[in-house]
Amino acid sequence: MHPEFTIGIEEEYLLVDRDSMALSEAPAAMMDECRAQLEDQVSPEFLNCQIEIGTKVCRNVAEARDDLKRLRSTVSACAAKHNLAPIAASCHPFADWRDQKHTDKERYNMLAGDLAGVVRRMLICGMHVHVGIDPPDRRVDLMNQLSYFLPHLLALSCSSPYWQGQDTGLNCYRLTVFDNLPRTGLPPRMESFGEFERSVQVLVDLEVIEDSSKIWWDLRPSHQFPTLESRICDVQPRLEHALTLAAVVQALSRMLWRLAVKNQRWRIYDRFLIAENRWRAQRYGVREGLIDFGLGEIIPMGDLVEELIELLQEDAQFFESVAEIEGAREMLRTGSSAGRQRQAYSDALHAEDDPDHAMRAVVRHLIEEFHADL
Repeated sequence: MHPEFTIGIEEEYLLVDRDSMALSEAPAAMMDECRAQLEDQVSPEFLNCQIEIGTKVCRNVAEARDDLKRLRSTVSACAAKHNLAPIAASCHPFADWRDQKHTDKERYNMLAGDLAGVVRRMLICGMHVHVGIDPPDRRVDLMNQLSYFLPHLLALSCSSPYWQGQDTGLNCYRLTVFDNLPRTGLPPRMESFGEFERSVQVLVDLEVIEDSSKIWWDLRPSHQFPTLESRICDVQPRLEHALTLAAVVQALSRMLWRLAVKNQRWRIYDRFLIAENRWRAQRYGVREGLIDFGLGEIIPMGDLVEELIELLQEDAQFFESVAEIEGAREMLRTGSSAGRQRQAYSDALHAEDDPDHAMRAVVRHLIEEFHADL
């Protein structure tokens, strides 16, 4: 059976005041207008300064582009009426998490109670890509293999170098915050969907969690949809970069499925080794390369991207996403958002010699990038 490999993209945005560039709570009137236009494709997030959108089920990135552009444009237009703007970066450059309040909603009130201090620091945003895969056992089989490529996706996606006004030295600080939660990180290797369900049920029976939606691995079988959900990526300031990452996830899923139907598979490495590449991606982004465990060498990201594009050619042609997947070259050439944010800070600091002004310039840069492809 050929899975449909449909895709859906979820993105979380931060809302900022257009004058101060500081975070701002989403006004009720703004959320009401967004829901009136986008219905269930928009929702509040854990913090009041966040908003989440999700595309419809799409056959490929061409369909996803139209829907994601509509979603981003609508949120932006509704926010502008309140002198606000959305930014798609995984951390706000200078905001303090202590100043934020969580959304007064039963789900989020329970999270705040259950997770205590660690969840209060969750001033982070991510991008999730769902790929439709049946049957469920195939989902788990591909989860085991696709885990190898999670550091590649993370390296390209990094958009969170700053935290509370400080350059962290990391390209993705978001995971440093997120990994403090339970049930996060790389997924464990599982032999079947039944094993996944039994493991989750142990925690459900103990009333530790209500269901598998409280499993927050970097890659997981979705609780709500018949999909494999990639959760590793920082959210992307540029719409086209988000589509490139989604296209790569979709094509990787089909490439691994093609191996499976030939009774082949991608080599599965221990989580300990993949975690080292995950850390390298988090720390260095696209600068320092990742470990090729077969060769026993650290390979530059430029070489890895070229290998990935070649590996996915057949699948990119199948989904008519060759241009989007080859867009990974452009992402490499311009650097990740983390690098572009640092450049915006450096340019502003050189011009004004004022660190606070330079931090606000980074937010203005993120607003510009959000709107560049709309």
